[in-house]
Formats: sequence, structure tokens, C-alpha cells
Amino acid sequence: MRLTGPLRAVAVLLLVGLTWLLANTFFGGESGSSVRHFFSSASKEPTPAEPRPRRYKCGLSAPCPPKHLAFRLVSGAANVIGPKICLEDKMLVSSVKNNVGRGLNIALVNGVTGELLDTKTFDTWAGDISELLKFLRPLHEGTLVFVASFDDAATKLNDESRRLFEELGSTAVKELAFRDSWVFVGAKGIENKSPFEQRMKNSKSSNKYEGWPESLEMDGCIPLRPPLEA
Repeated sequence: MRLTGPLRAVAVLLLVGLTWLLANTFFGGESGSSVRHFFSSASKEPTPAEPRPRRYKCGLSAPCPPKHLAFRLVSGAANVIGPKICLEDKMLVSSVKNNVGRGLNIALVNGVTGELLDTKTFDTWAGDISELLKFLRPLHEGTLVFVASFDDAATKLNDESRRLFEELGSTAVKELAFRDSWVFVGAKGIENKSPFEQRMKNSKSSNKYEGWPESLEMDGCIPLRPPLEA
């Protein structure tokens, strides 16, 4: 019975020593520093990610002014990837919408309201050019005309069809030739030549694809017209 007290004291000392040893192992020295670093790092707020560049309508790098329409045109790549016509962040013509085809891909838009009026494709390689003429002749004053080529946009064009595009403000259509890439925005009743037009000539020395020039991409802002007087 006399040994109960000393034995109890020894047991307490052993327990204290073991506790200190475990604490030093887990939280002391390098290991302890690592553990403390882990918990302190976990308590810190994560570093904020860098902000992404802001995206505007149709992927433009800057917003359009009020009463302007944002647009982006992409001509077809060779005879493989179809063209795109985007207006006010809405895709009017694309392969995804399944409304593209070889030749000229055209979207008509109301120049006062920005409302889509019609989209059509005209095969200017093997189609009937009279269909394109019927489409362009009756356009109303102020109608916006968006054009993106795919594969070949010129073989079937005749003098009248080229003249109709010239009246819409085109300067390149006069020289448009076999497999040239072409994007254009014109308007019925335009007084000057359109500032929105690009043409890439089909040339063996500079073609990006075998037999075709590179695809063209053009974007910008088009001012809406004031309502026409009755």
C-alpha cells in the first residue's frame, strides 16, 4: 500500500513525458512548422483569379454606341467550314443553324429596327442566278444586306447581279472572281460606298488552303437609320 503513491507519481510523470514527446513530434521542429503552415495557409483567402477580358456583342472588343448594331461576318474556309453572320449577339447564319451553303450567304435586316427579315443561300457555282436577282431587286429603302461567301461566290454572277451589289455600296464585287473570299455589308439606298467590305483574291502564290484563300473576318458597328418619312 505504501507504493501506491510513488507509483502513481511515476505514472503521472510518464504520461506527461509521453504527451510532451507526441506534441513535439507533431507540432514541434520542422514537422510542427509544416503542420502550422498547413493550417495557417488553409485559413488564408484564395488569391483572386485575374479578370477575363470583357466580351461584347458578337465578340467585339468594345461596345457599340447607342442606336448602332454590332455585327461580325466570317467567310467560309475553303469548302469545309461554313460562314457566319452574327448581329447583336444573335447568330443569323452558321453551320450550327444549318442554313449555310456554297456561294453567297445573305441576311436581310431592317435598317431602322434591326429586325431580321430573311436569310438565304445562293449557289453561285452551279445554281440559277435568276434566284439571286429576284431576291435583290425588290429590296426596300434602308434594308441592310449582310453577305458572306463560301467556296465560290463569283462564277455565276452576271452584269446585273454585280450592278445590284454595287448599288448596295460594294466596290469589290466588280472584280470578284472564282473562289475569292468576300464579306460585305451594304444597304439599299446607300449614298456612298460601304465602309464594310473585304475581299481576298484566290491566288496560288498566297492561298492559305489548297485552291482557296484564307477566310475573312470583319466586325463593326452599323448606325440605325431614322424612321423613313411616310
